[in-house]
Amino acid sequence: MSTASQFPIGSIVRCRGREWIVLPSVDPDILLLRGLGSDLETTGIYLPLERLDPIQSAKFPVPDPATALDHTSAQLLRNAARLSFRAGAGPFRSLGRISVRPRPYQFVPLLVGLRLDTVRLLIADDVGVGKTIEGALLAKELLDRGESTRLAVLCPPHLCDQWQKELADKFQLDAVVIRSGTIAQLERRLPLGDTNVFEHFPCFVASLDFAKSERRIDSFVRSCPDLVIVDEAHTCARPAGRNTEQQQRHNLLSRLAEKPDRHLIMLTATPHSGVDESFQSLLAFLKPEFENLDLSLSRERERIELARHFIQRTRADVRNWLGKDTSFPERDPSEVPYRLSPAYRALFDRVYEFAREIVQSAETCPLLDRTCPAAVRDVQPGRRGCSFAGAGKARGWPGGRDRHRGRPA
Repeated sequence: MSTASQFPIGSIVRCRGREWIVLPSVDPDILLLRGLGSDLETTGIYLPLERLDPIQSAKFPVPDPATALDHTSAQLLRNAARLSFRAGAGPFRSLGRISVRPRPYQFVPLLVGLRLDTVRLLIADDVGVGKTIEGALLAKELLDRGESTRLAVLCPPHLCDQWQKELADKFQLDAVVIRSGTIAQLERRLPLGDTNVFEHFPCFVASLDFAKSERRIDSFVRSCPDLVIVDEAHTCARPAGRNTEQQQRHNLLSRLAEKPDRHLIMLTATPHSGVDESFQSLLAFLKPEFENLDLSLSRERERIELARHFIQRTRADVRNWLGKDTSFPERDPSEVPYRLSPAYRALFDRVYEFAREIVQSAETCPLLDRTCPAAVRDVQPGRRGCSFAGAGKARGWPGGRDRHRGRPA
């Protein structure tokens, strides 16, 4: 029977179809392994039960001169190894194991976050500045330092695949996507006796709407990792009206923020929607006392404290950062006239006349019951409570029923 002492610490072994690195183990019957190329995946193997799939020392093939490439490829490999060692020797452990070179201004959230005992950070940089890289870089550093062991990314469903790709391609983090379309497949991959996907996978991207559902929220909160990134965090602010879905997202984040030692990184380009109460509800996730903070009347000491948790910059702010220029795409607002073809003009006229009838009034539209979409009828909450004619007049459109009146300019 094999024992853990037969495999030296630090050696590479092969079992279960992949390579592992041997870690120290206090029990001679348990071989503690970490996945090769992954710091997040650690497992223990009870050797007396591993007879059907014996553990073997891993051997890599001897270099074959027939497979050698040209000098350029060898030079690229050499430079990659040198850059990895050089970046890994700096103050940040994560830089040696990422596939992206952050811009100078993208280090600011990393520096601000590492000054906090528990990272509670709201990154509200402008669109295109790179909030994904800033948040993922901070998370990667916390994982490499051992300050966190697991990572969860909460985002809208349509961004799950994008986050999974960004983590894998740029930060070497293998994350699974957890949402309604993948949950059945992931649950089949669980070991016997483990029924919680949120607890089994060390790194995952979960849909906000899936995690907030009544069926999953308790399980998610109970097994949520100690490091959470929330993308599009403004959708989790306390809603001003009766938005049930947003209220559920707010309740989910409130329960996550209740754990004082949980790292929470929130990303959004629009933190303030114009409603002070909603914005303050986001700030409360950073520190509970921020919920009653009135920025217009706040003192200097309160603003300094908020600045330790809140970062917001526009493109103009970071265009030239520490002498490093960053070129963002420039918009050209000029208008270019063009002439419609006869067929396209005829289509435009028909669509315009159809839309004009809808705008005039939902009650008097002769096409409402036959061809107007159901979504149009749903816009009018009551028979007399909403008038499309008023909306049309506000835009300068004719309010009568005459089809031959002039069109808006």
